Amino acid sequence: MYAVVKTGGKQYRVAKDDIITIERLTAEQGEIVTLDSVLMVANGDDVTVGAPLVDGACVAGEIVEHKRAKKIVIFKKRRRQNYRRKAGHRQHQTVLRVTEILTGGAKPSAAAKSAKTAPAATPDGADDLKLLSGVGPALEKKLHEVGVTSFAQIAAWGPAEIAEFDEKLSFKGRIERENWIEQAKKLSAGETE
Repeated sequence: MYAVVKTGGKQYRVAKDDIITIERLTAEQGEIVTLDSVLMVANGDDVTVGAPLVDGACVAGEIVEHKRAKKIVIFKKRRRQNYRRKAGHRQHQTVLRVTEILTGGAKPSAAAKSAKTAPAATPDGADDLKLLSGVGPALEKKLHEVGVTSFAQIAAWGPAEIAEFDEKLSFKGRIERENWIEQAKKLSAGETE
C-alpha cells in the first residue's frame, strides 16, 4: 500500500516505514503528525485518485529529527561593472518516518511515545527565583547549581557573599544594580509587589 501526499508545496510517494525529508513542520521530535493532503492511495490493484484530495485519507508519521539542508550559494555578477553579490541559504527540514496510511476517516493509532525525561525538579522548598528582576530560567539554574534556592539565602548575603557570587557566576555587578537583596527580603516576607 502506498500513497501520494502533498506537503510544503511538493508531492511525495510514501509507503509504511518510509523515511522522507520534507519542509520543516512545527511539531517536536518524537511526535506523531498527520498529513491530510492525500492525492492518491493505492492498495494492490485498488487505486483511489482524489479530485483533488482523497476523502477521509491521511498519512500518519513520526518526526525523527529536524535538520537543515546542504548550503546553497547564490552568486550574482555583472561583468565589467564591479558588481558581485554572494549569499548563502540552508533550508530547514524535517525527517519523517511514515507509520501508517489511513483511509475511510480512520484516526492514527496512539503510538507509544518515546519516554521524555522529566525536567529536573527544583529542590524541595525552593523559591521561584525568577521573581527577582533580571533573573530568568538560565540564571535561576546557575543559582540552584551553587546551592542558592531561597529568597532568605539571598536576603542574608553580605558584601563578601555578593562579591563571591559576582565573581563565581559572572554577574558583573547585577546583584547591586538590580537590588536583589531588598527584593529578596520583601519576597521572603511574603510580599509580591
